[in-house]
Amino acid sequence: QVQLVESGGGLVQDGASLRLSCAASTLTFRQYVMGWFRQAPGKEREVVAAVSGSDISTTYADSVKGRFTISRDNAKNTAYLQMNSLKPEDTAVYYCAASWLRDSRGVIREASRYTYWGQGTQVTVSS
Repeated sequence: QVQLVESGGGLVQDGASLRLSCAASTLTFRQYVMGWFRQAPGKEREVVAAVSGSDISTTYADSVKGRFTISRDNAKNTAYLQMNSLKPEDTAVYYCAASWLRDSRGVIREASRYTYWGQGTQVTVSS
């Protein structure tokens, strides 16, 4: 069982930055793909970004490319989502997720393939 704890959400203005963190309770963190998802009211959960266990591969939603950066520190068992140039449409609850993957270079975009989920952190961007 892997526990994920997110932090770093909050209320910011249009154009501001935030960094989300996701701390994982596992001794084999580098064997897990880490993903960030978000869900806005009345909308389905969508992928934001994902990073491979080895930190070699990443993938992003088109809506955040060039503004958001996913990263991880395997020594600290923590994944990050740096969000710059935030827009009101980025407002949502952000979730981190983890899934064990044999190929440490692989990434996963589908929510259904993730095994473990954090409790979520609210990000609100005001205009």
